[in-house]
This record gives sequence, C-alpha cells and structure tokens, in this order.
Amino acid sequence: MSAPTVGRPHTRLEGREKVTGAARYAVEYPVDGVVYAWPVQADVVRAGITRVGADAALATPGVLTVLWYANAPRLHSETNVDLFLLQRPEVHFRGQVVALVVAESLEAAREAAGLVHVDYDTLPHSTVLTETHPGLYSPDHVNPSYPTDTALGDFEAGYEAAEVRVDHVYRTPAYHNNPMEPHAATAQWRDGTLVVHDSNQGSTPVAQVLAGLFDLPTDSVQVISKHVGGGFGSKGTPRCQSVLAAMAALAVDRPVRLALTRQQMFSLVGYRTPTIQRIRLGADADGRLAAIAHDAISQTSTLTEFAEQTAVYTRGMYAAPHRRTTHRITRLDVPTPSWMRAPGECPGSFALESAMDELAVACGVDPVELRIRNDARVDPEEGIPYSSRNLVACLREGAERFGWADRDPTVGVRRQGRWLVGTGVAGGSYPARAGASSASAQANPDGTYVVRTNAADIGTGARTALWQVAVDALGAPPERVRIEIGDSRLPPAPLAGGSTGTASWSWAVSKACRALRDRLGDRPPTREVRVEANTTPETNALSADRSYVRYAFGAHFVEVRVDVDSGEIRVGRMLGMFGVGRVVNPTTTRSQLIGGMTMGISMALHEEGLLDPRFGDWVNHDFASYHITANADVERIEADWVEEDDPHLNPLGVKGVGEIGIVGSAAAIANAVYHATGVRIRELPVRLDKLLPRVTALRG
Repeated sequence: MSAPTVGRPHTRLEGREKVTGAARYAVEYPVDGVVYAWPVQADVVRAGITRVGADAALATPGVLTVLWYANAPRLHSETNVDLFLLQRPEVHFRGQVVALVVAESLEAAREAAGLVHVDYDTLPHSTVLTETHPGLYSPDHVNPSYPTDTALGDFEAGYEAAEVRVDHVYRTPAYHNNPMEPHAATAQWRDGTLVVHDSNQGSTPVAQVLAGLFDLPTDSVQVISKHVGGGFGSKGTPRCQSVLAAMAALAVDRPVRLALTRQQMFSLVGYRTPTIQRIRLGADADGRLAAIAHDAISQTSTLTEFAEQTAVYTRGMYAAPHRRTTHRITRLDVPTPSWMRAPGECPGSFALESAMDELAVACGVDPVELRIRNDARVDPEEGIPYSSRNLVACLREGAERFGWADRDPTVGVRRQGRWLVGTGVAGGSYPARAGASSASAQANPDGTYVVRTNAADIGTGARTALWQVAVDALGAPPERVRIEIGDSRLPPAPLAGGSTGTASWSWAVSKACRALRDRLGDRPPTREVRVEANTTPETNALSADRSYVRYAFGAHFVEVRVDVDSGEIRVGRMLGMFGVGRVVNPTTTRSQLIGGMTMGISMALHEEGLLDPRFGDWVNHDFASYHITANADVERIEADWVEEDDPHLNPLGVKGVGEIGIVGSAAAIANAVYHATGVRIRELPVRLDKLLPRVTALRG
C-alpha cells in the first residue's frame, strides 16, 4: 500500500499542461469548419425594438447570417428568462444582446456587428439603488433559501438599554467578476446531438439548461469543460455564450465559437450587487453585545429576482440575546446580479466587522479581545452547537504570529517617514456544506485505475485533490491512478460553487473507490471492473441533521501605511488564519486562501463599478478604468490554518476553502486605515480622495 497522499502538498496534475499551453480551454479545441459569432448589444436601457437593419452587415464579406428576434432559432424553455435570448423585441437593460452576427472570421463578425442598426421605442427607466427607492420590497427568501428576515428577543429594547451604542450605514459598490478566461463556448451539432465546449463551473447544470432550451433529451447534450480559467461565481450558472453559440451553430449548420470580450462581460455574466447596510450594536461598557441589528438593501433586475443574502453573515457570527436581520431589494432596469465569491457573506462582513471595530473603539477594548468576548458557543439564533468553531483559535494564533500584542491602540501616531502606519483585524465565517454527487472507479487488468466524476476545476486544484483522495481510498500507487473530470457524460456532480466542491466530490470519489477496493479484495482483476457510487442518501441525511451547524471560520490581520502627502494606501502585511477542517492539499489550499485575501484587498482599495444613471450602464467596463489588485499591490501575504478535526461534515472532514479567504478581509483593511489615520471609511473603496482632506492635517 502506498503512503497516504491526503494532507500532503502536491503540485497540480495539469500544471505542466497549463504552463506549456497544452491545456485546452473553451475556444481552443481544434474544430473543422468553425465560424465565429459576435453579439450586438442594446445601447438603450429599456425599450421595445421596432426594427433591426441587417443589410449592411449581411453585405460584409464573410458574414453568414445575422440573427435577431424575427429569425433566430426558437427556444422552448423560459425557466431562465435571462437565457431566453433573441426571442422577443424587448430590451430590459443596456448591454442586452439584441442580435448576433455569424461570420467566417472573428474580424468579419466584429466589423459586421457594428453595422447592424437597431431602432427602439424607448421607455422610462430606473437604475439607481437608494435606501428610499419606492420599489423596495421584501423577497420571499434570500439566496439560496434563507429566511428574508429574522428576529430574536427584543432588539429595540435591548439596544436602547445598552450602555454603548453604534449606529452606522456602510455601503459597497457593484463588483464585477473578471476571471482570466472570459466566458466562452464552442458549439456544434452532430446528428441531433449538441456538443459544447464551454467555460463554466459545472457542466451538468449547463447541459440540463441547454436541453430544456433546445427541447432535447438530456443525453443529447454534451458539455465539456476540462480546463476553466477562473469563475468566482460568474460561471456558476449557465451564461449567454453557450446558448448563443448553439443557436448560431443550428442556424448555419457549422461549429460556432463565441468568446465574450472583457467589456461585454460587465453586462452579460452577472456581478455583485451594490449594498446599503445599516448596522446597530448595543453593548455594555466592556464590549459585550446585548443587541445587534443588520438591515441590508440591494438590487435585482426586472428579469430575474436575485436577493443577495447580505445580512445572513450577522446571524451566526457573534453572540447577543437581542437580534434582528432584514433584507430589502428593488427591481431596477439593470443586468441581473448574481454570485460572486462569498455572495452575501463578503459584503455583509465588511459592514459587521467594521462596526465591531467601531464598537471596540467606543468601549476602549482591543478589537481582538472584543471579538473573543462575543464568541458564540452555540448558533446565536438557532441555539444549535457548531460542529466545530475555531474563530477564537484563529484570532489568538493570528494575533501571536502577527505581533498584535505590541500594537499601540492610539490612532494616527505610528510613523515611517511620511507614511502613517496602522493595523486592523476582522473575523470571518462561511457555511460548510456538501451536495449529492456521483463518481465511478474502474480497475483495469494492467493494474491501472480510472476515477471519473463531473467535477469542475476552475483553477482551484480540484483535479489534484480528488486524485489524492482516490489514491488513498484505492490504496494504489499514485502513478497508476488517473482522474477524469469536466464532461457532462461523466457521473453527475454539483457545480464548483458555495465552497461545496471538494467536500461534495471527494465524498463520492472516496465511496466509489472504497467499494471497488472491497469488490476486488486482494486479487488483481483479469478484466475491467467498474463501480459507481452516489452520495444522495448520505447528503440528504446530513442536510436533515440539525444536531449541528457547520461553518468555516477565519481571522484577518493587516498592516497598512498611508502617505500623508498623497493619501496613497499600501498593504504592507496581511495574515489570514483559518479553521477549515481537514486540508487535502496544503499547496492548493494556501493558494485558494491567498486568492480570496487578494480579492479582499482589491475590494477594499480598488474595485468599484461606476454606473451612469442616464444609461444604466457601467462606464468603467474595462481594465483601464476598473481597477483590480495586481502583483505590486500585494507586498507580503500569508495564509495558514489551525488543526481542526470535524467528524460531522463528510468522511474526510473537509470544509470548502474557496470563499472563506475573502470574508472579512476588506473590513480588516479599512479598520487598519482607521488605525493609521483616524479616518473611518464606511463606503468602499477606500480611495485617497476620501482620506486626503483629513490625512494632510497629520503631516506634522
């Protein structure tokens, strides 16, 4: 038997393929006779389409067709109205696809798209989220199925009786998913079967949606996504590129490629909704919470309701007997918001963890100690124990490694030349879930094994982690085990999202491999032997088990410096400590945690979708004006974890790590900026223009 591989660092199995260019992405697979599609987008906000003029486009050399609502192939399912494309003469947001050009070359398609003329009958529109918007309402639930509002005790009475009160509004702007690989697809029809190479976070649901749209049996659709260049939630649901490519391929009877441009992605692949959040905290003089309320406002589109679960973070983070959380949303004439890394918990943690810092200042209590004093032994709202909760361990271990004990709590006093220096902290949590999954394990007469499951590796190292699980479960030499993922013809598996991937897929892989091993016994097979397994009974039982609530926890420690002359902010150090169950692969786990923390830096200091209310469109829809954190912005960043044995999750005791790294990270940075300067920023991003008027007074 080989030595265990789970828990040991391992480089990615596909690493060499990626760095040499051998790994194929959605529009890189060689296909004979392929042609190209280019979307035409609406340049109005809300309107009826009165005419589409395509003659000039059709006259362009190389153009095969122009599709619009009058001549596009008919779709058959309206369950996802965002994907019911080119079916009606209606515009619901600026940037909506209103026509599609198909041509022999990408250049011809793009040129012709600029020649398509669309006439509109424009209508009044509303595009700006405000706390007084007349359309605000209470949704039936928030993503994915949480209660909209919760209450425990008597918040108003508890708050009014508190010795120390904090009451502030925190705002986050729209954030846009920008994975390295754009949303792209290559579609072709083969004897009634639709084959799509698509960039997504789960090809099983994409195949199911395409089957419904084109009125096909599910087994007549194959979606392949062997390699995916990032997703962050934006590829967690089917997107327009696969539908449009399939429609175009059906219309011209040739394979079609469509890759959205960076600019097009800002309108067509979802984004994190802006939020307006009011936090009220009531505590005694020692900082122990008596009352906590979190009221969150966000937006959705007129097409699809998406209610970000912003205040859910507050429900389980800190103890207080009197509590209330609410969500209100409004339908605007904008694209539909959607998932982005740690939806809800990410913006919600900025508000709550910033308010906790303000409470620490008001009480004169160290912000690490304040969080420890308010730690919850059971879920604050449900009264159910945690399967494991190592928030305090993360805070204490992180403080020790960071050197927090040497911190002078006085704001605006630490200097390095012209730089003001400050440190900040924030907690973080994210649900630990697992979904039903399937896998197969096959033994071959030559002593090799093949393990198959339709997992998606979106850059997380999932392929490698599952291979490690399979090697251990089979007890086989690592070089004899091969893993296959990313094809809807494989055993179905849930998407890579909600930090459920490894927890779900590894369960099925382990079960299938152990069953194969039991069947083989000590005898090598003389023929191919294959075993399939699914975890539906186990995961259903886990979901029904209310003996425990299951979360990952973390703590962020940050040091920043602020230039007193320019207001420039630099993150000099960032440390994240996490409790994430059993770690399958330390190499890829650390990568995921650091990736989330880096996105937190980007959220805190750089990213901001700027909406022009006249047009309901993002004016900074490219990397020239939508700024993200780059290498030079990350000076020293570390991520580590505490030992955590949680037997109440899944057979391996693993928790997801893709999202916990971003939760709380932006608040820790904003709190550090306050400590450096005495300026409290409650509306992200923390830009120099928000600091300069007050920082320059500290030049000294």
